[in-house]
Amino acid sequence: MSNITAKTASNVFYQARCKASAHNEQLSSREGAADLMSIDRGRLYRIESGVANPYPEEAHLMADLYNAPELRNYYCTEMCPIGECYEKADVQSLDRITIMAMSSFEKTDETKQKLLKIVADGVVSEDEKSEMLAVVKNLGELEGIAQNLKNWVKKNLPEVR
Repeated sequence: MSNITAKTASNVFYQARCKASAHNEQLSSREGAADLMSIDRGRLYRIESGVANPYPEEAHLMADLYNAPELRNYYCTEMCPIGECYEKADVQSLDRITIMAMSSFEKTDETKQKLLKIVADGVVSEDEKSEMLAVVKNLGELEGIAQNLKNWVKKNLPEVR
């Protein structure tokens, strides 16, 4: 994989293919990967160099072929206008995900109490708006942790998918 520009080298789709090539020799070349995905080699080049965004089907295909479920999350949060509001998630180590989850779970009771207090009268008053934002932030963190765990399972326990 020579003659790679810095822009291509930093592209997540290129990096995922390179990492996957350690387990599948055909992925070590753009031609081989394009053949496996039944897409044009030039199209894969444009995706890997950042000139073009992959179509959703291509992002799913690469995620499966490269065993890189994080590519789906990356595509949805970085490239899709509908998904850009969702939490970003990578594949982290299981122990790191567990620590993050335990920390978030400790906030859950406090978050639940805040939410109940806010909505008890059926109205979110002006002085409750900052509390509501804190509730949403805590739930977003939990959502990101859940997505991290899902990515870890898909990557490391493919039979569970």
